[in-house]
Amino acid sequence: MSDTPLDLQLCHSLRTAAGPVTMDVALRLECGSITALTGPSGVGKTTLLRLIAGLIKPQTGRITYGKEIWLDSENKVFLSPQRRQVGLVFQDYALFPHLSVRQNVAFALEKNHDPSRVDELLREVELTQLADRRPHQLSGGQQQRVALARALAPRPRLLLLDEPLSALDRAMRQRLQDYLLKIHQHHKLTILLVTHDLGEIFRLADQVLEMEEGKIRRSGTPEQVFVASYRPAEGTVLHGEVLSCLIQDDHATVEALIDQRIHKFRLPIIQAADLLPGRSFLLRYSVELPVVEVLR
Repeated sequence: MSDTPLDLQLCHSLRTAAGPVTMDVALRLECGSITALTGPSGVGKTTLLRLIAGLIKPQTGRITYGKEIWLDSENKVFLSPQRRQVGLVFQDYALFPHLSVRQNVAFALEKNHDPSRVDELLREVELTQLADRRPHQLSGGQQQRVALARALAPRPRLLLLDEPLSALDRAMRQRLQDYLLKIHQHHKLTILLVTHDLGEIFRLADQVLEMEEGKIRRSGTPEQVFVASYRPAEGTVLHGEVLSCLIQDDHATVEALIDQRIHKFRLPIIQAADLLPGRSFLLRYSVELPVVEVLR
C-alpha cells in the first residue's frame, strides 16, 4: 500500500450563496490517517467528499488511490462509486425508515452476504440489542452508529464523514468520537472528516485542511493551523473563551479560543485569577501588557 493512498487534483464549478466559485483543490491523504476538512459553510467541503466518492463528476481532474486510477478526465477514466470502495456517512445519516437496524446495515452488502458480517458490526457499535428496531425508535447517537456500521459493511478503503456528529449534544459527541477512534484503530482506515468543532479536530485529526472559496488555504497539524501565539497591535480588543490556564511561578499561561483560533498568551497571576476554563473574556492589548476583563 502506498504511503499516500489518495492523491487528487480537481477543478469544479460551485454555485454558492455568494455566487459562482471555482473549486481548485490538490491534496494527499496519508495511509491510515484521520484528516479534518474545515472552513466556512458553502466553500465546497461536502462537494469535495462527493467528488472523491464518485457521486459527482468534476469538470477536470485526476484521483488516484495507490496505483489505482479512480478519475482521469484527460483520458476519460471514471471509476464508479461501487468500484472505489469508499464509505460515506452524511450529516442526516440517510437511513431507510422502513428498514430495521439489521436491514439498514445489510443493505450495503451483496445479496448473498454472510450474516455474520452484520452481527460483527452490530457488536462493534453496541447495537446488537436494537437490531430489530426502526430508525425512528433510536436516539440520534444510535442512528449515527447504524450509519457508521452501514458505511463499514463493505470494508471500504476510505471513510468519508460529512459532519457526522454536528446534531448531537456534547456528551454524545464525545462518546461517538470514542467510537470513531476505535473504528479507525480496528479497521486501519484512512478517514476524511468534515467538521467545524475545534475540540473534535484536536481529539481526532492527524492533519487539518482549511478550505475557503473552493481552495485549501491552510494545512498542517491542528496545532500548526489553529494555535497562534502573537501580540496584536496596541488597542486591539479580542473576545474569547478560556480553554486552559496554567499557573507557573509569577505568571499564568492561558490558552483561549479567539476567532476560531487557539491563542496562547502570558499574564500576571493577579489578572488570571478568574480565567477558569469555559469562561468568556475581553482581552485589550496595551503598550505594557494585555488587560483582561472576565465576562461572568
